[in-house]
Amino acid sequence: MLRNLSIRDVVLVGRLDLTFHGGLCVLTGETGAGKSILLDALGLAMGQRADARLVRPGAAFASVTADFDIPGSNPSANLLAEQGIEPLEDGLILRRTVTADGKSRAFVNDQPVSVSFLRSLGEACVEIHGQFENQRLMRRATHRELMDSYGELNVLLADTREAYRRWARCREALRMAADDMQRTKQEEAFLRHAVDELAALAPQSGEEEALVERRTTMMHREQLVEAVERALVELRAGKGVEGALRSAAKELERIAVKAQGRVDEAVAALDRSVIEASEGLNLLERLESDLDHDTDNLERIEERLFALRAVARKHGVVVDDLTRLQETMTSQLAAIEDSEERLASLEREQAQARQAFEEAALKLSQDRTSVASRLDEAVAAELAPLRLGKAVFRTHIERLEESNWGEQGCDAVTFEVATNPGMPPGPLDRISSGGELARFMLALKVVLAGADAVLTLVFDEVDANVGGAVAAAVGERLARLARERQVLVVTHSPQVAARGEFHLRVEKRDEDGRAVTAVDPLSHEARREEIARMLAGSQVTEEARAAADSLLSG
Repeated sequence: MLRNLSIRDVVLVGRLDLTFHGGLCVLTGETGAGKSILLDALGLAMGQRADARLVRPGAAFASVTADFDIPGSNPSANLLAEQGIEPLEDGLILRRTVTADGKSRAFVNDQPVSVSFLRSLGEACVEIHGQFENQRLMRRATHRELMDSYGELNVLLADTREAYRRWARCREALRMAADDMQRTKQEEAFLRHAVDELAALAPQSGEEEALVERRTTMMHREQLVEAVERALVELRAGKGVEGALRSAAKELERIAVKAQGRVDEAVAALDRSVIEASEGLNLLERLESDLDHDTDNLERIEERLFALRAVARKHGVVVDDLTRLQETMTSQLAAIEDSEERLASLEREQAQARQAFEEAALKLSQDRTSVASRLDEAVAAELAPLRLGKAVFRTHIERLEESNWGEQGCDAVTFEVATNPGMPPGPLDRISSGGELARFMLALKVVLAGADAVLTLVFDEVDANVGGAVAAAVGERLARLARERQVLVVTHSPQVAARGEFHLRVEKRDEDGRAVTAVDPLSHEARREEIARMLAGSQVTEEARAAADSLLSG
């Protein structure tokens, strides 16, 4: 609730610090005393439009600070958290300044904020009901929330919200899967061609190196054959190298006994040479045989090598990675085939989630219809005592197009009214009379008191142009409303003023030749005099005081 309101240099107010209490607080005073200035100042702190004309003449700027006691359930707590603003232990402080040239600044808990954010917080804390004001109840966006809260549909709302979120998740998963499948489908033809091409090519690991070696060999085959043949001719000439070495060794062995060991090393070396020469000759003969039987065709080898390299270039890999590429592309093709089943599964899940949401939303709609009937009856019961007995209030529920379905279900809820018999109900702003509109809003607020999270309600002359029993009915309903919320009411009606638990009198005074607005809290005796003045006018009589006593005791 609003605890304190500090006003500096706003129109006729120089310096004013007001303290408020819970329950019903009435503000009274002569016409022109400055009651509307207080409401303008409060509206400024709530983020309403700033105007340089609000700055007191001669002042550099105007300033208004509103101090609230905020329970944790109020929406302002979430708003503060979203903006990263630390809450105060004992409440919430909203402040606004306006300079003489019309520039304004906004602060929340002494931290600078945007005016739009200040307005959001202000709407969560205070609702001002004035004649022809752009009131929150006029906005259709609030009607469904208020009716749901009035009907205590929290459990159904939670079920519907969760069902919608699950459906939304399924829709998103299906959309992403469909997009992925569309992309992969576009690549499928390429993948199939590439896999078939690689399968036909059948690349082997290390094949390129082996082909390069074979190609090099085949390119020099003739020279190699000639060299091997010449070498064999030389080695086989005469006795052959092996025979010559053996003969030389035998000659030395015959003389070895007489040589006293001087030829032993030479004989051993010749024996080793015989072995090496024999092995070399065998190797050359084997190579000659291999070359004779080598049927590889250089053109065929080069064709294979160039084919492997061409495919590798096309895919941007080296030849040795072609085998791995083939495995990867085969897996991708398998995934495309699996994605069709995955997509079908997601479609089934999405359909099930949609059905679950529709069932939850239908149950919510059915309960809303029942709640709407109760709400209409409750509001109708409040209208007759407020001289609105011929008016008809209707809560209209309309099924939304699927594109507008959401966490709150499938319904649009609109409060409608017909003030004249025979006329079809229409939007609340059809009420042309300011007094009728104010009383209609009072009736709605009385019925919806427990459903609205707004902490403080302000009514500006809700009793305008009525008196007697109707004014008493207005006062009685304001008092009932004040049991649920803090209510501030600006009134000219003694019947309403007498209902107040806290009474402020607004008056214009002359200070140093300058008109100023002052506000005084009234004691019981002062309240009696003020209500008597409201009854009798400028000349307060004993009869008026007695009537004031009667109102206060009632």
